[in-house]
Amino acid sequence: MNALSLSLLIFVLILGGIFLGALLRKMLPENHLSKEAQDVVRLGVGLVATMAALVLGLLIASAKTSFDTQTSQVKQITANIILLDTLLAQYGPEALPIRVQIRSGIGAFADKIWSEKQHRTNAPFEANAATEQIYIAIQALPPKSDLQKPLQARAAQVSNDLVQTRMLLFVGSGDLIPTPFLAILVFWLVIIFGSFSLFSNLNATVIAFLSLFALSASCAIFLILELSQPFSGLMMIASGPLRNALAPLGP
Repeated sequence: MNALSLSLLIFVLILGGIFLGALLRKMLPENHLSKEAQDVVRLGVGLVATMAALVLGLLIASAKTSFDTQTSQVKQITANIILLDTLLAQYGPEALPIRVQIRSGIGAFADKIWSEKQHRTNAPFEANAATEQIYIAIQALPPKSDLQKPLQARAAQVSNDLVQTRMLLFVGSGDLIPTPFLAILVFWLVIIFGSFSLFSNLNATVIAFLSLFALSASCAIFLILELSQPFSGLMMIASGPLRNALAPLGP
């Protein structure tokens, strides 16, 4: 289930909590709705609301950190590819076939990253054959001058850094919010909103504002879910900069 569908479901559940509270108000005897009962319920709900607010804040911060980290890793991969191509260009015409190979494989390389992040499974990491061939080709370059030797070493190091960042991006996959944790958070929200209608009559104004509050809570969860899936959804990291990192080689 995608982030939008799950957030809409949570919104409906919270609305159900509101109407459940109104139903309980009609079913409970008057002595269960006394001032003392209201004070006890409000104290308990205040504790639950504080926990829910803290958890939501921490989750948003954690999701934003995860989103920024993976965005930074994609930018680092893009920067390493540009740097690698620059070093090979400085190396000389001997490195031209490698530069051509990098350009021909960069689209498939980007497709592989976005595909495995969108369809997260427990499958092991699969090395990219084209990437390994490029690394081997860089190592096999025959330095013919004192200038080419450090350029070859630097290019090999950059390609190694690129692969390392790629693996860090792979192992960073995974659901940010475990399902039981999300279910408990939604349960807390249902209790909170159910208490709002337990001791007050529902009229058009109250229903409208409670619905807005429920929508706000659902939007917060939607934001967390979207940030935890940076390679899909409305806040997806764009693959264009990586695909277009290198200009076409001239004739």
